[in-house]
Amino acid sequence: MAVLALLLTTCAGWPGGQADGRGSTEARDQAAASGPGWGFTHTQYSADRGTDSGRKTAEALLSGHPMAQNQHIMGWGAGNPEPSPGRYDFSDLDRRVALIRKTGTAPVITLCCAPDWMKGGEPGRTDWSQKSLETAPTPEHYKDFAELAGKIAERYPDVRHFLVWNEFKGFYDEAKKRWNYEGYTQLYNLVYKELKKRNPKNRVGGPYVVADSDPPGESGGSTAVRGSWGTLDQRSADAITYWNKHKAGADFVVVDGSSYTREGDRLLPDAFGATQKFEDITRWLSKITELPVWWAEWYVEPSDGDDNRARWSEPRRTAVQATAMIRLAEGGTATALYWNPQQTGGTCPGCLWRPTELDDGGGALPMMELLGRFTREFPPGTAFRSVDIAADDRPNVRVLADDDAVLVVNTLSRPIKAKVDGRSFGMDAYEVRWLKR
Repeated sequence: MAVLALLLTTCAGWPGGQADGRGSTEARDQAAASGPGWGFTHTQYSADRGTDSGRKTAEALLSGHPMAQNQHIMGWGAGNPEPSPGRYDFSDLDRRVALIRKTGTAPVITLCCAPDWMKGGEPGRTDWSQKSLETAPTPEHYKDFAELAGKIAERYPDVRHFLVWNEFKGFYDEAKKRWNYEGYTQLYNLVYKELKKRNPKNRVGGPYVVADSDPPGESGGSTAVRGSWGTLDQRSADAITYWNKHKAGADFVVVDGSSYTREGDRLLPDAFGATQKFEDITRWLSKITELPVWWAEWYVEPSDGDDNRARWSEPRRTAVQATAMIRLAEGGTATALYWNPQQTGGTCPGCLWRPTELDDGGGALPMMELLGRFTREFPPGTAFRSVDIAADDRPNVRVLADDDAVLVVNTLSRPIKAKVDGRSFGMDAYEVRWLKR
């Protein structure tokens, strides 16, 4: 999992947008009300870097696939926004937001990470090590962080959606062996109030905790959320429950997570079946919070260290990702953001486009084709319909449909004959196919 996904999220395209991407106040409010929907996260290397031809190709690709985009305020392509108290540097963040505006979508910001001086560091210096980046502000600087959030909200008045912090980074209590959800909620409430003070129409969400899970049959998991994929980690459930009870307010609830367990995929050989976790947790979150559910990150493979990005073929990866998106949609997810692991050269398993550092970079990869089509066919508010599937095909295919389109996924590593929605056709191994109704 990309543990360091300190998200700055982005919104879907606006109706009535002007040439600079900002659009009218009415258009912004309409977009905010509907929610961002499907999209992705910009990481360290993205379409604002690389060769001229690579950047232009990627920008054209994004403009042709308008969807939610994500960007961090510090890290993953953005420098320290406040190196010293009261001294700001938004140059990197400005560049990323400009890219998002240029390609036709409205930026949404996840408020993480924190400048060093807010967490015990020396003003004017930035430690970019993972340990430092993942350190939370100290309690005496919670208010300073909230004020920085307010400055950012004022600088980008077109932003309407904000995620507060990321994955509870720096909030784990080693002594108690649980998340310090009390501290996080104090920070969240200060940020929430500051953002609403700046503009009551700003929409704010949390707690953005990792929805870790334990393998089936293991003790200690949550009794509230479980399935063939395992059980939700009780520590994650406790963090969500506490935040929900003590929050100053929220416009949506945010989590991230993967279909595999903390032990990787060793105990979950069925990668397709494991995606049921996304649907089950989404339904639980919706029930206990009565808020729209956002997945700030979602993953179908164990982390990069397990070498699965090289081990899985691209057709298999895309088929499992399509199945995960089906589960997210069926659970009622309002927003799901794909972590785009762009690299600087060579192959890029799971990426949305070829590395822009290459002269011939920026072109679409399979996941972009899937995500772009899914965004277009199944936007927020889609009413899904049942589809007839031949009995012999039900164990082998996953299907999602509305009145206009049907998405069909072959979950087997061999070709099959399928009969879906009254039509018979052959499918290649791990094929993802779209049908018009």
